[in-house]
Amino acid sequence: MNHYGLDTDAVVRLAVALALGAAIGLERELSGQTAGLRTHIAVCIGACLFGVISTLGFSEFQNVPTTVFRADVSRVASNVVVGVGFLGAGMIVKRPGEVANLTTAASVWTVAAVGLTCGVGDLGTGTVAALLTLGYLAALRPVRRWIEQVAARSHCLLAVTLADGTVPHEILGRVQDHSGVTVRLKGVEKSDGRLVALVQVEGRPEAAVATMTGRLAALGEVTDMARQ
Repeated sequence: MNHYGLDTDAVVRLAVALALGAAIGLERELSGQTAGLRTHIAVCIGACLFGVISTLGFSEFQNVPTTVFRADVSRVASNVVVGVGFLGAGMIVKRPGEVANLTTAASVWTVAAVGLTCGVGDLGTGTVAALLTLGYLAALRPVRRWIEQVAARSHCLLAVTLADGTVPHEILGRVQDHSGVTVRLKGVEKSDGRLVALVQVEGRPEAAVATMTGRLAALGEVTDMARQ
């Protein structure tokens, strides 16, 4: 690599990395993720540049007879993996009852591998990997939606505040039906002089669980309800 001019091979690798990172980032952008187009392009080009430096950056020393030439490409790759791992971990958000951005963190980690693959000159493999990644991100979206809405079993734990004199088992019996959603009393406690029932609602699909939760909240004996 000439320090005072452009290396055509390096430019091609960077351009391919930009295109592949943009393709995956665009899918994440369209799906409403916070780490979208620009993040994926930046990670892919950055990883590619590290690959370019490790494979082409020290080529000028190969012809120096008095210099011991040694380029450890694997060391660069391993450090890119570690660095992007920290970046991905920062994207993951834990919320009550769920963990968000796992797929986006994984896609950023993958796009770094794609960029590094392009950086070391294996453009074909990098392109195939990017197309596969783009394919499963886009193609499996309706499958995931179907699993969540139809096949997956949903559950939630509710803290249900009851009016004075209410018997928890009685109100649960009133909302229980044959829709496949079960309502279980997990415990009863006192909070600020009020009776609070811990209720587990579980079943499939997720919409049926949400409907059952709404029916429970609509009861006259329920003064307040919150997810745990």
